Amino acid sequence: MSIGFKIHTRQRKVEQATVEKFKAIAVANISDSMNRMTHGGPRLRPLHAGGALAGVALTVKQRPGDNLMVHAALNRAKAGDVIVVDAGGDLTNAIIGELMISHAQQIGVAGVIINGAVRDYGWIRANSFPVYAAGVTHRGPYKNGPGEVNAPIAIDGMIIQPGDLIVGDDDGFVCIPYEQTEAVYDAANKKQQGEAKTMAAIKAGTVDRSWVERALQEAGCEGV
Repeated sequence: MSIGFKIHTRQRKVEQATVEKFKAIAVANISDSMNRMTHGGPRLRPLHAGGALAGVALTVKQRPGDNLMVHAALNRAKAGDVIVVDAGGDLTNAIIGELMISHAQQIGVAGVIINGAVRDYGWIRANSFPVYAAGVTHRGPYKNGPGEVNAPIAIDGMIIQPGDLIVGDDDGFVCIPYEQTEAVYDAANKKQQGEAKTMAAIKAGTVDRSWVERALQEAGCEGV
């Protein structure tokens, strides 16, 4: 038995129809609908030219500075997967770069998230393929292992199970647990529709801001 060095089989994953409908929902609205308790950390930023991310989590737990198990994940990735790598947040060595990302794109991977560093930033930012990472360095990785594929990981306290839903945009990314996708979608979609009505009122000059004064009064603010 090799503890911490194993490729697991993904037991379940969100349906493609679920992935598709989340593509129209802003990450901020998803986050608000999850009581603002779930996030991928402010360090992991979108580095690509722009565009939304939505797909199924293919998780990798990787030793910092090494990417052997990321290569193993690439060999097993399916179209629509998001490769989510916990490399400990270390920025010493890049975990992935242009060649691996190009291969991921060619086989239909939806995006890549690296809790660590990437390289070939000029190429990444010139393309729309979704790449999120904590930093950039030219120093390449080692390829020795250990690590795990399709094991639970955690990024800044956000637990990601293989097969969960990953959604990202310019504000960052969020994981919606497999069992909560329908409830979260209903709440986030309702919030997004409400915000659309508010925006329409702002543009029409009819938005109601009276709630601010009520909140100040209820909180005991002097001078209101």
